[in-house]
Amino acid sequence: MGISKHTTDKVKDRMDIEEVISDYVPLKRKGQNLWACCPFHGEKTPSFSVSPAKQIYKCFGCGKAGDPIQFVMDIEGLGFQEAVRHLAGKYGIEVEEEEAQTPEQEQAQSERESLLIALGFARDFFVKNLETAEGRSIGLSYFKERGFGPEIIQKFDLGYALDGWDSLLNAAKKAGFQEDILLKAGLILEKDGDPSRRYDRFRNRVTFTIHNISGKPIAFGARILTKDKNQPKYINSPETPVYHKSDVLYGMFQAKKSIREKDNCFLVEGYTDVISMHLSGIENVVASSGTSLTEGQIKLIKRFTDQVTVLYDGDAAGIKASLRGIDLLLEGGLIVKAVVFPDGEDPDSYSRKVGSQAFQDYLAANAKDFIGFKINLYRNEYERDPIRKAEVIREVVQSIAKIPDPIIRSVYSKEAASLLDIEEGIIYAEVNKILLKVQRDYHRKSEEVAQQQAAVEGLLPVEQEAFSVSEALQIQERELIRLLLNYGIKELDGESLNLCQYLLAETEDLTIHHPLYAKILDLFRQNLVNGQVVDSDYFLTLGDVEIRNEVIDLITPRREASVHWTDKFQIFIPKEEDDLTLTSYKSILRHKRKFVLKMMDEALQKIKNAHSEQYTDEQITELQEIYMGLKQVHIQIDRELGIVIG
Repeated sequence: MGISKHTTDKVKDRMDIEEVISDYVPLKRKGQNLWACCPFHGEKTPSFSVSPAKQIYKCFGCGKAGDPIQFVMDIEGLGFQEAVRHLAGKYGIEVEEEEAQTPEQEQAQSERESLLIALGFARDFFVKNLETAEGRSIGLSYFKERGFGPEIIQKFDLGYALDGWDSLLNAAKKAGFQEDILLKAGLILEKDGDPSRRYDRFRNRVTFTIHNISGKPIAFGARILTKDKNQPKYINSPETPVYHKSDVLYGMFQAKKSIREKDNCFLVEGYTDVISMHLSGIENVVASSGTSLTEGQIKLIKRFTDQVTVLYDGDAAGIKASLRGIDLLLEGGLIVKAVVFPDGEDPDSYSRKVGSQAFQDYLAANAKDFIGFKINLYRNEYERDPIRKAEVIREVVQSIAKIPDPIIRSVYSKEAASLLDIEEGIIYAEVNKILLKVQRDYHRKSEEVAQQQAAVEGLLPVEQEAFSVSEALQIQERELIRLLLNYGIKELDGESLNLCQYLLAETEDLTIHHPLYAKILDLFRQNLVNGQVVDSDYFLTLGDVEIRNEVIDLITPRREASVHWTDKFQIFIPKEEDDLTLTSYKSILRHKRKFVLKMMDEALQKIKNAHSEQYTDEQITELQEIYMGLKQVHIQIDRELGIVIG
């Protein structure tokens, strides 16, 4: 069934881009817009802009752009219909369905949505199994022993997989699911590639549902309760089109609100650690589920907070083996603290041992910043061995150098020097050595990439000037479209026309070379002929994705002057809209200047190739006159723009 247009319109009227995006990313206001580090690619400084006034977002790093529906589609990997359903649920809007889809349309339903539906069925199946005699005696008994009551079981969708080869398979088939979908969802296995020998992946185990950020089941973890040495303690869903374990943290759906409120994320290892901490009143906690921390998981945390506290079991050897995770967190721009539990304890066992309040007090009292934590971890070793101390200093310096924020780097360098009883200058010097090396490597790689790209495009050194002239013209064409989109409907001072009428009249005889800008300009002209001056909203609702993305890019400001310039220092910075007559006039002149430069370049190339093209003397003379005429126009435009020719 498809969603009715009436429902889609209601969602569009109700949705607010700040509310939608802040469910995933912490937004900070700067000027008229909101900013964040982009949730779609790794970055250290915010380039992701959200405009509440225009209800759009734009990342100046990776180029992602759109409205609230597009954001949900991008962040959740959903189709348009599912994204609208998601937002309808968020705002409590009843979803009205259109007429039933044809069999062909049903068959064309995306595989991703089918997988999510099958995984939702499996979740419900495992949860209901706790009500069976087998589920009560085995699964529910285990959860009760752990102190997991009905509220926690419901909150985390805990369940039980029956002790049978095909319990889920048969139930799913009876409910109408195709075996191939169950196989792709990782719910069943196939023995020796034989489709006739399929069976349940999860059997005789308690199940832990793994949710995506919006709460949909995407995978499962399952723990065996018997002491069978031939079976692993835990088995997990495989990678599927909807589950990429390197981008998922267990408990994030349940934790995201609390993480944002507390501005801190506790990071633990396993499913039961997360659940036990919820029982202790701590909800801002997620688990890496026994895998090494990944860049994707770090990005996920950073959507909600810049601060993370890593909880370690009381095992020094295990802690040292996992220290790379702290370096990855630092490199991802997070502020890191660590807590170590007493020997033999983990978050699950210790919280049950001491109780909720004592557990919370322990976390508050024992959280150390990563420098103190790392140095104390090796203190016994380096106090007896000067060489080992030198090695520890180098390891600490390596960690500090991964911090992107220079102020935080400086603070930690000072603290490390104090704790290690070494001169600050030595720490700073070693950190700078690493940073310089990283910078040199980065520039070298950038140059290599640029050279490779130039080779691919066939750009020879003698051709680069011609290429830059064309590129400059394209930039100026883009600027004309930007002015039209942002100020087209505004009237010019002292004129009886608006900016759109003026720019279209001045560019009537000029060719727009970039096809997309030519298309946008043509739409402006068509509407003006019909007596309408359109703005950015018109293009955003056209349904043309290429135009929409370019328009969003053009109407989203990349930077704004700080309010401190005017409020604190009384420095007033002129804006282009303060004098649109002058702004548009100079823009036209710049565009004509680039246009003339391109014509001059084309004429010059013809003169250079005159001999090989076998031009007559008269033709060569004509080309030279054209070139000199264009040169005079170019000089006149430069004078108008105040460009001084040296």
